[in-house]
Amino acid sequence: MPELIVVNLSRSNTGVSATAAQVARHHLPHYDLEIAGFQLSDLPSPISMAAARRLSGRPPAHRPFVIWHARRNREMQAGIWARDILRLPIRLVFSSAAQRYHSHWPRWLISRMDAVIATTPKAAEFVPNVAGVVPHGVDEKAFFPAVDRAVAWKELGYPGKLGVATIGRVRPEKGTDRFVEAMIQLLPDLPDVTALVIGRTTRKHHVFDLKLKDRVQRAGLINRILFVDEVEFSKMPKILRALTLVVQLPRYEGYGIVPLQGLASGTPFVGSDAGNFMAFSNDGETGRIIDSQNITMTTQVIRRLIIDHECHADMAKKAVRLARTRFGIEQEASGIATVYEKLWSLSPRFTNNEHLES
Repeated sequence: MPELIVVNLSRSNTGVSATAAQVARHHLPHYDLEIAGFQLSDLPSPISMAAARRLSGRPPAHRPFVIWHARRNREMQAGIWARDILRLPIRLVFSSAAQRYHSHWPRWLISRMDAVIATTPKAAEFVPNVAGVVPHGVDEKAFFPAVDRAVAWKELGYPGKLGVATIGRVRPEKGTDRFVEAMIQLLPDLPDVTALVIGRTTRKHHVFDLKLKDRVQRAGLINRILFVDEVEFSKMPKILRALTLVVQLPRYEGYGIVPLQGLASGTPFVGSDAGNFMAFSNDGETGRIIDSQNITMTTQVIRRLIIDHECHADMAKKAVRLARTRFGIEQEASGIATVYEKLWSLSPRFTNNEHLES
């Protein structure tokens, strides 16, 4: 009988899925754990939601109830149905990264959770029943620096001698257009640099994607600003340690795991003031926070970090140290486990009308 069920109802390889998978891999040796829904990277095959409900019909021998951990609206809905309508002996945990008020429906869903884990103190201000503030971590066994960055870049097979990239869904919210405009200004003066736009485009943003590609073509840079589709999580570490810079310029970001994965890979970043980027920058030692509305200034900062090899090397060393000491996956897994144990320690009669103390 499982004691912990991680619910994953997204087919896509999103950042949410990647963080859920990292934590689950670390929890797997310590808990009787099942993934319900769709596959998470490098984890056992998932069970169906019907199987999850069946296995949650009675508590495991050593626990008062099964915990379901959700990270999306659909997953919270499935949990509420199982707990409140089917009356299964489960408790619901939700991870929240949003640094703004949710819309009405997700707010109601979150209010029905037995415990909420916020990824930052700011995110904790916008949700109830916060049982812990646990920043996302990065797995240093997967993300680590290249022995030789130039060789690592060459092995990727892209043109040029070095690369910069923005990673995430292609859409205005992620600032993909800001990155493209900065690269159009930057690349003519730096012939050895290739820029990558890595991420999937949904149907909703198809026109946005086409306009960006047309802009690149009209600038004569179609062979130097490359649009790469969504990359499997298992391939992302190899890409990140080959890059010279990660450039993330979102207009809004809940947390933003990519700069952190870059830091662990010895790759500094340039980013807008969004998500948890400020903490990742460590006062400019490991990344630069810029006003991304000013494309000219953004371009200047990126250029300076590319051409100043001494500064870049110093930032890369500090980046790895910061990722390992403050944002390791072990810290995240331990923090989440603390919430689980606190929840299990409460009376079996615990209901969602009560909440955990922070």
